[in-house]
Amino acid sequence: MAINRRVLTLDEFTIQQMRSIPGATGELSGLLRDIGLAAKRVNVEVNKAGLVDILGDAGTTNVQGEEVKKLDIFANNQFMGVLRHGINCAGIGSEEMDDFVIFDDEISMNSKYVCMFDPLDGSANIDVNVSIGTIFSVFKRVTERGTPVTAADFLQPGNRQVAAGYVIYGSSTILVYATKRGVNGFTLDQSIGEFSLSHPDIQCPPTGKIYSVNHGHFFQYTPGVQDYIHACQAKNASNGGPYTQRYIGSMVSDVHRNLIKGGIFMYPAIKDKPGGKLRLMYECNPFAYIVEIAGGVATDGTQRILDIQPTGLHQRTPFYVGSKLMMEELNSYLTK
Repeated sequence: MAINRRVLTLDEFTIQQMRSIPGATGELSGLLRDIGLAAKRVNVEVNKAGLVDILGDAGTTNVQGEEVKKLDIFANNQFMGVLRHGINCAGIGSEEMDDFVIFDDEISMNSKYVCMFDPLDGSANIDVNVSIGTIFSVFKRVTERGTPVTAADFLQPGNRQVAAGYVIYGSSTILVYATKRGVNGFTLDQSIGEFSLSHPDIQCPPTGKIYSVNHGHFFQYTPGVQDYIHACQAKNASNGGPYTQRYIGSMVSDVHRNLIKGGIFMYPAIKDKPGGKLRLMYECNPFAYIVEIAGGVATDGTQRILDIQPTGLHQRTPFYVGSKLMMEELNSYLTK
């Protein structure tokens, strides 16, 4: 089999990036490669979930009060295990765990990064074979290296992220990650077992045709959100366009589509959840970082997501993210 050497693997790409940064130690590159390894392990189980006893509820609830799926537990254990046995991470926080986990061996405590994970976003869709994903965020620790990490290392605003990304387990498996140098996507080449660069330098189009929102909650939204949805529907009704509604219910899939094609994703507060539903640290911060690096905008309806000072690991927030011009239009309705 001939291999196209013009296509870089994830390992090759991260090493190439490291070489172009004076003083780079390679820790972040190693951490991203570790995350890629864990994602490949999760991908194997996702693709055969219907053939083994890994579908369905685990019979427990997580700290969010949500039913835990068996595959949630598997994914969480994979990312935890790979990073614990690596040399590039000092601790992790996960949506599936009550508190952060300290890696207290000597090598890990000398690492300068901590990671936050939603190990399996959209897990409610597992049983019906809809695309699901992993979301991750990387911060540089603020405590002294060589000591155990503390809550201060995790409770940093999103603008201090040094990297963030997600993995989609769908018709193909794609890993997308962002640093201040840009956003790049890698598709898993099953023939060689490697993530290969497929979406270099992703840019979010300034506008698009897609709005993504759960219409089932329409009457619980604020008047500003309702008015914006009505405006989107009116544009859709006039001459067959230009707007169309698309909502998968798996945040990774919805935001990925809008990042590539242009669009807006909304998960507003509702009367039953006035503080919002999505997790700031595990979902909103990573996607806000990725989309902003790509040229888009992310807010909670009143302020930039990345400027929010978190007060808890499992803090929730309303979330609006997408193409710059569509977000500006939305803001004009929210501020009326």
